Amino acid sequence: MIIVIKKDSDEKQLKRLIDWVKGLGLEVNLSHGDNSTLLGLVGDTSLVDTDLVRSVEIVEKVQRIQEPYKAANRKFHPQDTVIDVGGHLIGGNNFQLIAGPCSVESEEQIIGVAKAVKAAGATILRGGAFKPRTSPYAFQGLKGEGISLLLEAKRETGMPIITEIMSVRHLDMFEDVDIIQVGARNMQNFELLRELGRLRKPVFLKRGLANTVEEWLMSAEYIMSEGNTEVILCERGIRTFEPYTRNTLDLSAVPLVKEKTHLPVFVDPSHASGLSRLVSPLSLAAVGAGADGLIIEVHNDPEHALCDGAQSLRPEQFAELVKKIEVMLPLVGKKGEKQ
Repeated sequence: MIIVIKKDSDEKQLKRLIDWVKGLGLEVNLSHGDNSTLLGLVGDTSLVDTDLVRSVEIVEKVQRIQEPYKAANRKFHPQDTVIDVGGHLIGGNNFQLIAGPCSVESEEQIIGVAKAVKAAGATILRGGAFKPRTSPYAFQGLKGEGISLLLEAKRETGMPIITEIMSVRHLDMFEDVDIIQVGARNMQNFELLRELGRLRKPVFLKRGLANTVEEWLMSAEYIMSEGNTEVILCERGIRTFEPYTRNTLDLSAVPLVKEKTHLPVFVDPSHASGLSRLVSPLSLAAVGAGADGLIIEVHNDPEHALCDGAQSLRPEQFAELVKKIEVMLPLVGKKGEKQ
């Protein structure tokens, strides 16, 4: 349920209304806009007498909503959420590039790639320390050592870092990680989502392999229901019957999700296609669809990468792609940090 408060309403009356709603056992999300204030009510709103609420002097209107996600719903929070990660703004009219290797392999590799992608225009460094693989015999990542190497790359370059978490048992290792990524396979690991919701750290939530948009947003709701509002969504392709690409990139989800939620939406063209030659055109298409950023795999030696070399760009290819992206951004009302 949403209660729209009239412009320039008395603050004491507003506080009394909020206290009354909370007294019914409901949570209240307060959102201040240019022309009005919104109260988003979360919980069993069947207890609320809408006629009584409408009779309050400061109330403009009361609206029940049907979607099961509340905190993530744009109706509750019309303005875009903007998240500050080490001085880099994510969301709104800002556009950010996250780049780096699929997995951290060595100090030389991660620092070398970090310097290269930063010089090209990336603002946040990605790198897998824990790697969920289909085969138990495939490279599983350097784990704690991988996070240590990411932090060393951060010290060398000043770039914030993002890496994927696999289990609540590993939370202590992520204390100094700037953004915690939840991969597609863990999108509905609700215990993990609740724990991340109790942190005050941005969470990068990838869409599941075969999940609907509503299921994806409900996973974001799990995080936000625990108090963490800094959630970034990432479309990374879904599993379909098409065998020519690793996944099928659902670009229609980008503008659709931005209609339904105030949260930033990124696109991962690397995992979506599984083919490095498709990363550039899919990236440009994602920019055109209104994405708030991209997360792209870049490796200095893809042929010998321990993980996903086939979908990784070389640093020089990434630099060429960034130039094209910078040309497109003004056309969609976005700005990169160089603009």
